[in-house]
Amino acid sequence: MELTSTRAGIIRRTVSGYEAFIPKRLPPDPPIVFDMEIQNLLSQADRKLGRLDGITETLPNPDLFVAMYVKKEAVLSAQIEGTQASLADVLNEPAENDGRDYSPGGVKEVVNYIHAMRKGLERLSSLPLSLRLIREIHATLLANVRGSDKNPGEFRKSQNWIGPAGCTLSTAVFVPPEPGEMESAMYDLERYFYDESPLPPLVKIALIHAQFETIHPFLDGNGRMGRILITFWLCAQSILSQPLLYLSYYFKKNKAEYYQKLMDVRLKGDWESWIKFFLKGVAETSDEAIDSAKKIIQLQQKCLDKLSGLERNNGKHPALLTKLFENPVISKKNVSEWLGVSAATAGGIVDAFCEWGILKDLTPEKQRYKNYVFKEYLDILQPGTEL
Repeated sequence: MELTSTRAGIIRRTVSGYEAFIPKRLPPDPPIVFDMEIQNLLSQADRKLGRLDGITETLPNPDLFVAMYVKKEAVLSAQIEGTQASLADVLNEPAENDGRDYSPGGVKEVVNYIHAMRKGLERLSSLPLSLRLIREIHATLLANVRGSDKNPGEFRKSQNWIGPAGCTLSTAVFVPPEPGEMESAMYDLERYFYDESPLPPLVKIALIHAQFETIHPFLDGNGRMGRILITFWLCAQSILSQPLLYLSYYFKKNKAEYYQKLMDVRLKGDWESWIKFFLKGVAETSDEAIDSAKKIIQLQQKCLDKLSGLERNNGKHPALLTKLFENPVISKKNVSEWLGVSAATAGGIVDAFCEWGILKDLTPEKQRYKNYVFKEYLDILQPGTEL
């Protein structure tokens, strides 16, 4: 690590002989320079985030949209860490006792992320955003998955580092603060969650995310926890009424730039370039989510119109359509349970939905446990998904 500015922190040689980065407290000193580009990006990001927060009021069932977006975010966040599971894999995950043993690698990590997001948002109603909450959510993230042997829910007691596989402390790209300094930095960060200095909220959460990733307080799962933290803080501050801003796709698409901007903060003190990158992500991600919401509204109306115009109209059809927006990968057994009908009746309804082009059969003809997908909906949430 070669430092050209001490604005974000210093490099210190530890008693063990290696060098580690010690971050300075937030906010940055000298203060952030709000040039014209940052001001324009901030205005744009604020405006688009406001539109995103308001779009839920136009959705027939915003909870279903939010639930699916959490699943989409979970998949993308896990993919940044190298997990190969797709959204279709997660939606196709077998429920307990449904007779299937199919579970592709990495799905459990995604499911944990979904549980962690839900748990954290629920806990925020009774517990302030804090180090305690962060540790709780981290334990959920890493329960029984890769990294579960690295003290989930506990701040590290040993040194970690960032770099290519096989690198050592001496060859690492970046070495976060040693454990004692790390814990002190995390308490400083917790205090900054509630700092009342007059910085715009989106700039403040950009600083918080970068600082968390620099501190790297856990032995594993820091990236996932840092991305969840963005949503938690925005919801805790009532910037968002629904957890709909997810930057994982933007970070994944611009992965090299994302890591480079974080390193430029640490080594060059270049907070401004990182903030610009972050604000562009907020605007781009908000646009994408708004566009998805509009397409979902249009798709729902199109399907309802199709069902109402059929001679073989069944009172159960609209009920199944509603469930499909919550569970776009289904089985005939699911339909039987949801609608309270016999297996034969459920099979007839599913076959009809396939005939009308709403559902698509996912499985080979002779396979016993067949699955069906609401592909148009899945394509809105994750374009190009292979089934």
